[in-house]
Amino acid sequence: MTPRQQKQQIALLALAQAFLLINGVTMIALSGLVGLALAEERRWATLPVTCTVVGTALTTLPAAFFMKHHGRRAGFILGALLGIVAALLCALAVYQHSFWLLCLGTLVAGSYAAIGQQYRFAAADVADVSWRPRAISLTLAGGILGGILGPEIAKHSRDLLAPPFLASYLALALIGLGALFTASRLQVPGLSVQQQRASGRPLRALMTQPAYLAALCAAACGYGVMNLLMTATPLAMDLCAHPFPAVAFILEWHVIGMFGPSFVTGTLIRRCSLPAVLLTGAGLMAACIAVAITGVSLMHFWWALTLLGVGWNFLFIGGTALLTESCHPEERAKAQGANDFVVFTVQGVTSLASGAMISASGWYSLNLLAIPLVLLTAATTVWWWRRYSA
Repeated sequence: MTPRQQKQQIALLALAQAFLLINGVTMIALSGLVGLALAEERRWATLPVTCTVVGTALTTLPAAFFMKHHGRRAGFILGALLGIVAALLCALAVYQHSFWLLCLGTLVAGSYAAIGQQYRFAAADVADVSWRPRAISLTLAGGILGGILGPEIAKHSRDLLAPPFLASYLALALIGLGALFTASRLQVPGLSVQQQRASGRPLRALMTQPAYLAALCAAACGYGVMNLLMTATPLAMDLCAHPFPAVAFILEWHVIGMFGPSFVTGTLIRRCSLPAVLLTGAGLMAACIAVAITGVSLMHFWWALTLLGVGWNFLFIGGTALLTESCHPEERAKAQGANDFVVFTVQGVTSLASGAMISASGWYSLNLLAIPLVLLTAATTVWWWRRYSA
């Protein structure tokens, strides 16, 4: 594949990432509040968000092996179709006032999210080794569009149809059509027949490598902290009497923080080293927690969620780049699938804990719960760095 073709494919992957994030951010913005309206008890309000994460965790390994044998494009087309089905199920749930149908819809949306997580690995497949970290970060940069459009779609479509939020979910079905068209244009190099049949090293041997463990902790803890706080933010802001447009504004800037740095993260990795980027990510998440526990004004939420987004960006892109260096081509499916399974299992636990904690103990205690995950990320990175440089 020529450099021009590589850039074209990275552009398509970035667009696919944008559609994925429009879906994901809108689902996050809506599902907690819709769940609050439909659930019999307030503590179950974030269960639809948890179902999204459970659906993601359950689909990660099947998605990775499906793409190993059938190719990236077939997998991404399937993911877009699942995204359309999920949006229609959620719309039907709102129309019928069915909490459990909403949970089913968000569960299917999680399958779309799991398949979409492979966009970053597809970017690594497309790009030459010399600019692989930048290709990964540019692909994730497409999420900026999701960060801008997702909350705006939720805000402006909320009351277009009755009951509220019905039009928002229908809009996501239309977004899914864009994702379907984009996926059909992708041409990601596949594995050879020999590589498809080969199994490589056992998964245990892969996962016990210091580099793999550091990559896994960066992604899992980064996602866990991000999800714990982001999922609770709409509920926390509602409890603090901030209006829904303010919630959409905060989530918009959070997602810009998540994906805006992607234009430079790959360059920072090349110039400053992976360990430095990972430790900076952990430090930014610590700063987010420090801001969050000092107040609940709109600016406190803005600073905390923006710092949280940037910290996630450094940890997730850095962890992904490190993961791609720790396995051979024939081992990608198991290595990448296992990584994402752990990541989204952690995310599922944190999203469920988020609703329970915000109801039982409040925003302050929820932030304190995130501190051990940040410390684990920093400690694992330092351990790998010392082993790597020895």
